[in-house]
Amino acid sequence: MQRRNFLKSAALGSAAVLSGLPLHQSEAASGLKITKIRYYAAPGYNKPLFNQARGIVEVETDGGIIGIGEGGSKDMIEQCAQMLIGEDPFRIEHLWQYVYRGMFYPPGREKLHALGAIEMALWDLKGKALKVPVYELLGGATRDYVECYATGFRASTAKTEEERARDCIEAGLRAYRIGPTGGNGDQPFDYYENVKKTIEFCKRIDEAVGGGGHWAVDLHTRFDLTDGLKICNALENLEPYFVEDLVRSENPGVYKSVRAATKVPIAVGEQFGDRWDANELIENRLIDYTRFTLPNTGGIAEFKKLAAIAETHYVGMIPHFTGPLSTAALVHVLGSSSPSRCLMELGGGEPERPPYFNEDFINFKNGKLYLNDQPGLGVKFDPKKATFVMEVKEKTKFPHPILKAPDGSIHNW
Repeated sequence: MQRRNFLKSAALGSAAVLSGLPLHQSEAASGLKITKIRYYAAPGYNKPLFNQARGIVEVETDGGIIGIGEGGSKDMIEQCAQMLIGEDPFRIEHLWQYVYRGMFYPPGREKLHALGAIEMALWDLKGKALKVPVYELLGGATRDYVECYATGFRASTAKTEEERARDCIEAGLRAYRIGPTGGNGDQPFDYYENVKKTIEFCKRIDEAVGGGGHWAVDLHTRFDLTDGLKICNALENLEPYFVEDLVRSENPGVYKSVRAATKVPIAVGEQFGDRWDANELIENRLIDYTRFTLPNTGGIAEFKKLAAIAETHYVGMIPHFTGPLSTAALVHVLGSSSPSRCLMELGGGEPERPPYFNEDFINFKNGKLYLNDQPGLGVKFDPKKATFVMEVKEKTKFPHPILKAPDGSIHNW
C-alpha cells in the first residue's frame, strides 16, 4: 500500500514538474511581476570589427519599475524574454538558471549575451526598487576606484602612436594597449615580417611610456603558436603589463604549451562566455588575466562567480570593453569584488556617453572609473533617442518543461 501511494505521488509530482507551469505558484515575494520586456537598437551602431551586441533592454514590472540592460540580439532576447513574463524579478539567480537550463541544448555565446543583458536589467531593477546601488547588493565597495587602460587615445592630438601612448599615461590611465602590425585586410598578412615589426613596435612604445608595465599588446589571435611565442619571448625583458590572445581561442588547452614556453603575463577570454568556457584556463593557471566581460558572461552574478574562481587561482581581471552600459555595470562588479588586480579597458581612452543615457551614469576622472552611488546601475534611459525594435508581454506559447528538485531548485530537463 505504501509503495502504491509513493508511486502515485511521484507520478503526480512529475506531471507538475514537467507541465510548463510558472516557476512559482505563490505570489511574488517581492510583490512585483515582470510584465514587459522591450528591446531597442543603439542608433548609429553598425557592428564594428567585432560583433559585440549593443542593444538596450528594458524589463518592466507591474509596479512600474523598469530595469535597463545592454546586449543580445533580437531573436535571442525574444526567446529569453518569453520565458520570464509573469515571474518575480527579484529572484535573479533562479530566473537565470531557468533560462540557462530551460532548453535541451546548453546556450551558446550569442544566447549568453542576451541572457546577460536581461540579467543586468534585473539587477538594475532590484537596485532601483530597493533604492540602493547595485554594488551594495553585491556586498558593498571593496575598492575606491577601478584603474583603466586605453586602446587608442582620442584626447591626444599627437600624430604618432608613441606620442599618443605618452599622452595617455600622462592623463592618468594605467596602460596603453597596442595591436600587432599589419592585418588591415587590404594586403596579405606576412607572418614573418609582422613578427619582426610587432616586436620593434612594442620596443618603441615601451620607450615612449618609460617602461614600468605602462603598455600592453594584443596579438588578436593572428599568429600561429610558433610566431606568437617568438613575439612573447622577445618581449619578456620589456615587461609589458600583459600580452593578449597569443593564438586562436577555439582550443583553450593549447595554453598549456604557451604557459610552459613564455614568462610574459598572458591575458585571454574576450571571446569566451560563462564559467564553463573559462574553467580550464583558470583552474590550470594557464593565464594571468581574464578578459571575460559583460554581457558575454551571461550576467553580473556570473561575472562575480568568475571573479571568485579567478581569486582562488591568483588570476587578475581585465575585462574587454563592450557597450557603455556594460562598462558602467562592470564598475559595480569589480568595485565590489575581491581585491585581485584588475583593470578596465576603455576604447579611445574614455567611456562612451551616448545621448540615450544620462550623462552622469558613469563616473570617470583622471583615468579612473569610480562607483556610482545612485540606485541600480545609476542609469536613466530615454527610449525616444534609441530605435524601438520589439516588445514581449506574453509568455511563450510553447512552455518549456521544468525539472525541479524537491527543494524547488531547477535542474536540467
